[in-house]
Amino acid sequence: MGGAGAAVAEGCQVGAAALWPRRQLINGIRFRVRTGVPWRDVPAEYGPWSRVYDLFRRWQRNSTWHRLFTRLQSVADAEGAITWDLSVDSTVCRAHQHAAGACKQGDLQ
Repeated sequence: MGGAGAAVAEGCQVGAAALWPRRQLINGIRFRVRTGVPWRDVPAEYGPWSRVYDLFRRWQRNSTWHRLFTRLQSVADAEGAITWDLSVDSTVCRAHQHAAGACKQGDLQ
């Protein structure tokens, strides 16, 4: 198992057979992230919303998501699928015109 599958497998625990297939739960997580719906509104076709959320949180706590995205990024970079550009933000916060050089109380104008 290579690439993303290996990153997911590192966070797996061996135990009893799952009632809901992991692929189904992952698709539920993908649906939730793609649409932005609340967890409770994830369609039942992906399994109970609580199981979808539990898998998401478990992978978040044990860094599976971090390992997965790091591995995917390194594979994509090695294949030349990522164009690395530098972006510098020069946002300026302008002060009101009266704030610049205003006289203090008691000063003559």
